[in-house]
Amino acid sequence: MKNKYDVLIVGTGVGGLYTALSLPQNLSVLMLTKNEEKISNSSLAQGGVAVVLSLENDSYELHMEDTMIAGQRANDPDAVNVLVHQGPQEVRQIMNYGVDFDKAADGSILKTLEGGHCRRRIVHHKDTTGAEIVKKLLLEAHARENITIQDNTMVYALEKVKGGFCADLLTDGKSASVYAKYCVLATGGIGRVYKYTTNPKVATGDGVRLAYELGAAIKNLSYVQFHPTAFNGPNREQFLISEAVRGEGAYLLNCKKERFMHRYDQRLELAPRDVVSKCIIMESRKTGSNEFYLDITHKSREYLLNRFPGIYEGCLKQNVDISKDLIPVFPCQHYLMGGIGVDLDARTTVDGLYAVGECSCTGVHGKNRLASNSLLEALVFGKRAADDIAKLSKDSENTVEPVEKTLDIAGAPLPKGLRTEIRSIMQRAYFVIPDPGAVRTGLKRVDAILKRLKTGHFAITPDYCEALSLATVAHIILKEVDET
Repeated sequence: MKNKYDVLIVGTGVGGLYTALSLPQNLSVLMLTKNEEKISNSSLAQGGVAVVLSLENDSYELHMEDTMIAGQRANDPDAVNVLVHQGPQEVRQIMNYGVDFDKAADGSILKTLEGGHCRRRIVHHKDTTGAEIVKKLLLEAHARENITIQDNTMVYALEKVKGGFCADLLTDGKSASVYAKYCVLATGGIGRVYKYTTNPKVATGDGVRLAYELGAAIKNLSYVQFHPTAFNGPNREQFLISEAVRGEGAYLLNCKKERFMHRYDQRLELAPRDVVSKCIIMESRKTGSNEFYLDITHKSREYLLNRFPGIYEGCLKQNVDISKDLIPVFPCQHYLMGGIGVDLDARTTVDGLYAVGECSCTGVHGKNRLASNSLLEALVFGKRAADDIAKLSKDSENTVEPVEKTLDIAGAPLPKGLRTEIRSIMQRAYFVIPDPGAVRTGLKRVDAILKRLKTGHFAITPDYCEALSLATVAHIILKEVDET
């Protein structure tokens, strides 16, 4: 790793990787990830990519309308228009990189249906689509001489300097600085601010904090999606039961093993995620039970093993055979629709700073993300960020120059329990249906934690950085909710 690059990309999920691969190969690119390069929200994406690859039985207008309906029409129509029209060419490009989507016997690409979609348009790789895309994009990135990927390296501070940015890093327990003319934040979600989430351990909102500290606009951070069907188990990281399971015919049952969605929404199990989550909570209050199930036992074991191998294996580890057993499910934090505010070229309000993927707020999703639009958004706006950087770098000969600086990461140890307390506050105050009283009291406590973290002269460690990110994210969300 050098100390100077043309472009710094923080994160190695689909958004970051596709941005790097879409940049001209004469630009030097450094990709940083705080854990292993393959650990990201993208890698856990099960369902697929929602995209109109054929106009025979679908249209861009239908995809756009489904997206707007799911987002409660709080979406930015221009961003949605860009998404659905540019999406097909980016999906075809990742196929050129070797991404394998499931195909029928005649070689045509199979498409599935998920909640909120009026057509079968989701292309997929079994039930591990995100992992397949990340794997193939990583292979391509490692083959590029202009791209350097550095794992186990955390950006703990980001500042504007003459000609670009300086990122202060923690790597191998030591501090270092790296400089770049442009910076792209692709740090994923904020799931670990909740007690229960489908997100991996790296999803602590670091990119949101870094942008916020730089003065970038943060938009609609309270637009948090709770997936209705996470495996209802004891672990903090909940195993997702993809929307595609309901798309392929699974029934949602209450504690009495009865279907109940007909009492709430005519779209039944295929209503958008936020609707199904709220219906479950209302049914839970009605029955006095948190016991809910998905039933896909009417499908053959052979079909389920072929279509949902990852889910089948994951449930089997919990002693649930989905070919003959009901799957226990309950809503769980899943996705962030808000984030770092960006325009149609993924530019933030800070010159030279971009954000792509889940940490960004393009306006595509509105108040609720339509199933399988996330990977498409990462591809489309990653490409647009790369194109904008390419244009600007071509028109400008300015470079960023490293400067001498002393980094001090020593300090007191981080008090135990702060992160746990933040998660408990968020779970109590803002889960599916907000609790106004808990929001107000929670905000006061979160602000006290945030002040303590900023003034306590603690050692700069990965744990401290993530605690600071979580407190910052919780503060922004609860303040936003309290003011609405």
